Amino acid sequence: MTKKRIVITGAPGTGKTSVIHKLEEAEFFCFHEIIRSMTQEALKSNDSKAIVSNPIISVSDPYQFNTQILNGRVDQFKEAVSQKEDLTFYDRGIPDVLAYMNYFNQSYDDNFINACKNHTYDQVFLLPPWEDIYVSDNERYESFEQAKEIHHHLFETYSQLGYDCIKVPFGSVQERYDFILKNIK
Repeated sequence: MTKKRIVITGAPGTGKTSVIHKLEEAEFFCFHEIIRSMTQEALKSNDSKAIVSNPIISVSDPYQFNTQILNGRVDQFKEAVSQKEDLTFYDRGIPDVLAYMNYFNQSYDDNFINACKNHTYDQVFLLPPWEDIYVSDNERYESFEQAKEIHHHLFETYSQLGYDCIKVPFGSVQERYDFILKNIK
C-alpha cells in the first residue's frame, strides 16, 4: 500500500475526536487537532480578549492565530513523511483554516491558498452536524446552528480545492470507524 494522508473533518461537535481515538486504539497514526492546545495556551497567557467565542476571532491578532494554525498543520503534513505507517490520519486538515476564515469573513492572502494547494491529502472524510451528539465545552463556543454553517464552509472549501468529500453517516463510533476504513481508496 502506498502511504496515504486521510483527513477527518467536520464542524464542531460532530464526533471527529471520538473517531480519531478509535483509530488510535486500532494503532493507526493520527495527528491531533492543534487549535485546542493553542486555545488553552491563549487562555493561560491571557493573549485574548476574554475568550467568550471562537478563539479565531477573539484573540488579540486573529490573522496571527490563523497563521499559527496553518503553520502547525503544514508541519503535521510534512511530519507524516517520517511516519512508518501506510495510513496517516489528521484531525482536521490545512483547508480547515480557510473554511473557518471564510465562515468568520476574514481575509487571507495567497500564503493560505498556496499552503492548501502545495500540501494535498489523499482523501477527506466529512462528519456532518449531528444534533443528538452536539455538546459545547470550554473550547467549543459555537451553537449547533453555527456548526451547521461551519459544515457548509468546510464542504465548500474542500470542494473548491478539488476534494471529493466523503460524508460519514451517523452511527456509533465503531460504525463510523468501519465506514471510513471500508471507503479508503
